[in-house]
Amino acid sequence: MDEDLSTYTFTHTGGKADLFVTPSTYEEVGQLIAYAYKKEMPVTYLGRGSNLIVRDGGIRGLVIHCGRMNQITSAGESIIAQSGASIIDVSRFALAHERTGLEFACGIPGSVGGALYMNAGAYGGETADVLRQAVVVDAKGKILTLCGDELDMGYRHSAISKKGYLALEGTFHLKKGDPKKIKAEMDRLTALRELKQPLEYPSCGSVFKRPPGYFAGKLIQDSGLQGTRIGGVEVSKKHAGFMVNVDHGTASDYIRLIKHVQQTVKKKFGVDLETEVKIIGEKLQE
Repeated sequence: MDEDLSTYTFTHTGGKADLFVTPSTYEEVGQLIAYAYKKEMPVTYLGRGSNLIVRDGGIRGLVIHCGRMNQITSAGESIIAQSGASIIDVSRFALAHERTGLEFACGIPGSVGGALYMNAGAYGGETADVLRQAVVVDAKGKILTLCGDELDMGYRHSAISKKGYLALEGTFHLKKGDPKKIKAEMDRLTALRELKQPLEYPSCGSVFKRPPGYFAGKLIQDSGLQGTRIGGVEVSKKHAGFMVNVDHGTASDYIRLIKHVQQTVKKKFGVDLETEVKIIGEKLQE
């Protein structure tokens, strides 16, 4: 009870959860959700907290954290990964098993569940390219398997996010590859990420989706917003698409800075920046 959620977010911000549970089996997840549904208790799913801002007032009801469900196994040409596993670890597992197709994920800091939820992608690749099926649980606690078109994956969304499911596992179909070439590509992408992204500070990853015909970071940079700070949160001087926690920033600082950037870019370029980062929870009561 009253678990501090700042421990579980990459921004190191966020209030407390009323009830915080870390199940270890799919059946436990189903039972928890079914119980919450019966009691009309709100349920929130928390992964690795990499592309997430939890407001300073915390989260009411039940928070389910799937970090204990993190197994990764191989089955023929497929890799099966539970939702709590790091997608980076899955890409490394693929390398160890000489499978190609997940190189793009070698620097994505989120969980498998998060990758399935938002169709995570980077450097020209995305989860939809390699995902064969997903095991999910619905709002009543029923466990379902989604395949093919049922996954309905598009740019930073999926059937899982649209329908409010919780992802339990993903099956990735990967081709046989040359481990030397796979590792070389992963090393190249890792070097690019370290060169361009502000990994030295806590952040919520890429804040905004890519607007059609533009790049969010370029619009923010051209608006003269790099280095702009509200409270302890700053638009990164290294990559304008990121906001970093440089001095004990709060979720409220993040949200205020996001709104300021959106308003400035809209005024200067007439472009609406839509958040990629998910913002959840309650405002802090004064």
